[in-house]
Amino acid sequence: MGIYIHQKDKWPDFTWRSEEFLNQLSEARNLQGRLIGKMESLGFDLRNEALLDTLTLDVLKSTEIEGEILNHDQVRSSIARRLGIEITGSVDSDRNVDGMVEMMIDATHNCFKPLTTDRLFDWHAALFPMGRSGIFKITVAGWRKDTTGPMQVVSGAVGKEKNHFQAPDADSIETEMNRFLKWFNENDKIDLVIKAAVAHLWFVTIHPFQDGNGRITRALTDMLLAQSDKSAQRFYSMSAQIRIERKQYYEILEKTQKGELDITEWVKWFLSCLINALKSTDTILAKVLFKADFWNKYSKTILNERQKKLINKLLDGLEGKLTSSKWAKIAKCSRDTAIRDINDLIYKDILQKETAGGRSTNYELKK
Repeated sequence: MGIYIHQKDKWPDFTWRSEEFLNQLSEARNLQGRLIGKMESLGFDLRNEALLDTLTLDVLKSTEIEGEILNHDQVRSSIARRLGIEITGSVDSDRNVDGMVEMMIDATHNCFKPLTTDRLFDWHAALFPMGRSGIFKITVAGWRKDTTGPMQVVSGAVGKEKNHFQAPDADSIETEMNRFLKWFNENDKIDLVIKAAVAHLWFVTIHPFQDGNGRITRALTDMLLAQSDKSAQRFYSMSAQIRIERKQYYEILEKTQKGELDITEWVKWFLSCLINALKSTDTILAKVLFKADFWNKYSKTILNERQKKLINKLLDGLEGKLTSSKWAKIAKCSRDTAIRDINDLIYKDILQKETAGGRSTNYELKK
């Protein structure tokens, strides 16, 4: 008998001991309900702002888990365009950014539509619009071929590799995926949150694509969680929490894939991660409300477009310190113009110099 769960005789007949995570499931469900209720009490614009922030975070962190860093402004602009949300300082986005955004939005906004092979292939094609992963040509919109050997997850230096996992053989993928899709679309006997946990483990274990499996796995997870929320709007990010708990995530995943078909411990970890993701939304909501209060406070203050753009970037969490040079670069203006903009905002009691000293002067929003 093989060492991986997909090699067990009864694969994929997963089992779990519900009594061991019943309290966790109840807490997760309670937090979901409270969050949806809280968001529904917000106005349309605030809800859209929270949705935009959450989806941006979800896309950025899902790709970051795979070691790929996308541009925040491109992701935010791409999402806003697709959802019809007007934002200040919209920028053009790369095809791979648009593809990731399209997949995540399709997964959540069309969460009640059936999952099909063609839909998965469309997602995969959107992730790799050039038919390459980095500099390597890959099979796109089709199951992996394993032409260079078995699909393995390996770490370590050459000659000292550690094999963490080996996926099912390529010639079994079509059968494996047909079985998975039938279960995904037809099984309505288990709680949808538990179904999301099972689907996540099952799909990533099959590893049906040559690349992009992790991102598609998390899209499927969001799809089922959206069903469980009975809402296509996402106000919490499982991907962001998995990124925070990445070490534990890979440890429990490897342990489960090398274990038995009783996946209780995996479900418990998944629920713990979900609960943490739901609790972290307070940070996003606080930022959205602060931003709304800020613009309400300064609604009658005359500001130029450059100032509005940079203030929004500060409110959204500008990476690094704000200097006059950075202002000029982002606003695409001269440094003299940037200094005039900044001094005007200081005069209007919106910006202030940071108290910490340094070679250059840094600025921040006045609290």
